[in-house]
Amino acid sequence: MLFICYPKCTTCQKAARWLEERGISVTVRNIKTDNPTQEELRRWHALSGLPLKRFFNTSGLQYKALGLKDKLSGMSEEEQFALLAADGMLVKRPILVGEDFVLCGFKAAEWEERV
Repeated sequence: MLFICYPKCTTCQKAARWLEERGISVTVRNIKTDNPTQEELRRWHALSGLPLKRFFNTSGLQYKALGLKDKLSGMSEEEQFALLAADGMLVKRPILVGEDFVLCGFKAAEWEERV
């Protein structure tokens, strides 16, 4: 499995501990230094079953600085994918990518169900 995170993020740290406590081995990828491509984001979005808006880090500084709360609804999916791929800090994290699932954000109960 692929674990995409930002090491300084406390939620990502909690998720990493959760994985470690369960002996789940993952490949770790820093979202800030190795942001997802549009192709990856499209694949993950399809696997997740979530609305694309859920892939945005709505509490992040970049999201707020760009005023995306008011702009997202007027943007095409294409524009949203391009924006997410341009800056990993706009992407909600952590993301856990399995063979047939993607979990975006950390909710222990949800992860327990899928992992």
